[in-house]
Amino acid sequence: MHRFGFRAMGSGCEIVLAGTTKKKAKALAMLGMEEIAWIERKYSRYQPESVVSRINDAAGKAWVACDDETSALLDYTDAVYRSSGGLFDVTSGVLRRAWNFDKTEVPSQESLFPLLKLVGWQRVERRENDVRLPQEGMQLDFGGIGKEYAADAAAEILCEEGVRHGYVNLGGDIRVIGPKPGGEPWTIGIRDPRDPAGTIASISVSSGAIATSGDYERFFEVEGRRYCHIINPKTGFPVSQWRSVTVLAPLATTAGSCTTVAMLLEADGLNYLKSSGFNYLAINQSGEMYYQD
Repeated sequence: MHRFGFRAMGSGCEIVLAGTTKKKAKALAMLGMEEIAWIERKYSRYQPESVVSRINDAAGKAWVACDDETSALLDYTDAVYRSSGGLFDVTSGVLRRAWNFDKTEVPSQESLFPLLKLVGWQRVERRENDVRLPQEGMQLDFGGIGKEYAADAAAEILCEEGVRHGYVNLGGDIRVIGPKPGGEPWTIGIRDPRDPAGTIASISVSSGAIATSGDYERFFEVEGRRYCHIINPKTGFPVSQWRSVTVLAPLATTAGSCTTVAMLLEADGLNYLKSSGFNYLAINQSGEMYYQD
């Protein structure tokens, strides 16, 4: 087994390959890393030349042409927006202007109000392969599915190159390419949301993907309440029902969006997970675990 660690999209990542020589595995892993870097350059809001930055810079002014891949990604986010009752909203990233998780400071309603006016996927205008944000200050942010989408893309590249055993892990969002050479599944540990060094469960996976959303990645606490980085786009305040939600699905993109929607739905997230048909593990604020395996 050959493990190649690297950093991308602000996270520690790895590509694990087996059933081949180290030299061949290294060359394959490089292909996967290049694909991930390409997607980051294309869709990161922090990259000035990305398509997302071009769309955001043109907000309130011009239409921006998108290629087929970007249009398909916008179609997917539209579908998840609708299935989540408007909670999965890629225009909600502007709320981060009020929430600085490097400070222990809850923003005022007055500071949130003008930002909430900039949130609203239903206001985004589209025609064929063009997109336009109607109001200056509006933004798109694919941060909620970016790592998962990149994991899927890298795994597809590796499959096309003949890889049959391994997985792509981008900050804990994992797309499995295939089982170990002997046919055994990979054992994936699920992080304990209250112990950064511990795992709370392990899952055997031979194919498909696994993704986790939680309240532990970026957060602060004030007067005993935890404020995490997953923010309800309708209220402007962080969710509080679940410590973490993990989902197994055929694609990492699907698993990732499902975990985020479940977190956003708060208590109703459990019914959403049950209706999804996917296996899941959800841990609430009391530490109680709910799962389907």
